[in-house]
Amino acid sequence: MEKRRKIAVLIEWSRAYGRGVLRGISRYVNTHRTWQVYQTERGLSDEAPGWLRGWDGDGIIARIESDRLLRQLRRMKIPTVDLFEHSHARKIPSVITNNRSIAHMAADHLVERGLEHFAYCGLPGVYSSDARSDCFVESLSSRGYEVSVYENIRQPGEKFISTAEDHELRCEEAVATWVESLPKPVGLMACNDLRAHQVLMVCSERNIAVPDEVAVIGVDNDELICELCHPPLSSIEQNPERAGYEAAALLDRLLDGKTPPVAPIVIEPLGVVHRQSTDVVAVGDADVAAAIRFIRDHACDGIRVGDILAHVQTSRSTLERRFNGLLGRSPKAEILRTQLDHVKQLLSTTDYSLEKIAQLSGFSYTESMCYSFKRTLGQTPGQYRNAARLPKS
Repeated sequence: MEKRRKIAVLIEWSRAYGRGVLRGISRYVNTHRTWQVYQTERGLSDEAPGWLRGWDGDGIIARIESDRLLRQLRRMKIPTVDLFEHSHARKIPSVITNNRSIAHMAADHLVERGLEHFAYCGLPGVYSSDARSDCFVESLSSRGYEVSVYENIRQPGEKFISTAEDHELRCEEAVATWVESLPKPVGLMACNDLRAHQVLMVCSERNIAVPDEVAVIGVDNDELICELCHPPLSSIEQNPERAGYEAAALLDRLLDGKTPPVAPIVIEPLGVVHRQSTDVVAVGDADVAAAIRFIRDHACDGIRVGDILAHVQTSRSTLERRFNGLLGRSPKAEILRTQLDHVKQLLSTTDYSLEKIAQLSGFSYTESMCYSFKRTLGQTPGQYRNAARLPKS
C-alpha cells in the first residue's frame, strides 16, 4: 500500500478566499487520496500552530502573510507552497491571483455602465490592494479617464490585512469626506468586499445614493458580505478553488522531486457577479439608457434589435447612432456582449451542457453561440470552462 503523505494546511477559515482555497485542496485530496491532512481553524494573520513544532510531516500549503511565519516554516526545511501575495520575491513556490485581470474586469464593468468618473478605495500599504489600485488606474488611464485614489497614512506596526482593515474602520470620517468630494456619478472599485461594505455604509450615512451617485464593486464575491450590504454588492469573483487545487498539485510535484517553478502560478478570476450596487445606466440619453436596461433584462430571452426599437420607440438609425456615440458599439453588439457574459458565468459555475447554456443565454443554436464565443474571446467554450473549472473527481 502506498504511503500517505502528511501535509499541513495553514489556510484561514475566516475569509471567503481562504475557504475557497480549502475547497480546492479538498477536491485534490479526494481525487488523489494520497494525503493525510493536518489542519486547525485559523485566521489569516495567525502564527504557526503549536502542534507544528516537532511535527514530522512531508509538506505544507499556507497563506504566509507574516515574515515570522515564513521563518517558522523555512526552519522546517520541507517543501512548502505559498498562496499569499507579497511585494517582494520570497523565493518560495507560490500560487497567486491575477490582480491585473481583476482590476480590468472592474474597470470594464463600470465603464459599461456609462460612467465617466472613477475612484478606488483600498487599504493603503497592503500589497494586493496597492497592486489592484495601480492596475485599475492603468486600465482607465489608457482610455482617457482619471481615477481618484483614496489615500490614508497607515499606522506603524500595522503589518497585516486585518489590522489595516481595523485601522480604516476607525477612519470612517476620512472615507466619508473623500467619497463626498468625488464627482458624481462615479464608479468606485474597492480592494475587497469588506472595504466595499464600509463604503456603502458611509454612503448610507451621508445620504449618497447607491448606485445612482456612487456605483460600487468589490472583490472576492463573499456572498455573506455581498448580501448583507444595502444595496447588495456587485463583486469580482476570484477562483480560490482553482488556486487551492493548483497549490496542492504543485506541492505533490515538489514532493516527487520536481524542480520548483521560477515564477508564481497565476490564477485568472472568474468574472463579475452583478448585483444592485452597480445597477446604474449613467448616460444622458434617456432612450439609450432605456435600451441598455431593456437589453440587460432581456438579452438572454433571445431578443433582437427590433424588440429594443419597439420598447424605446425610436428609429433604428437614430438608436444606432446614439449607441455608437455614447458606448462605442451597436445595440446588436450590446445584446451579444450581455449574452456572452451569461455564457461565461454558466460555463464557470455549472456543469450544464453547451446546448442548455445556449438556450439559457438566448442563442437559437449551439453552433451560433460557440462561433460567437470563439470569435469574440479567442477560445472555445470548452477551453474557457477547462481553464476556469477544476478537474472532475
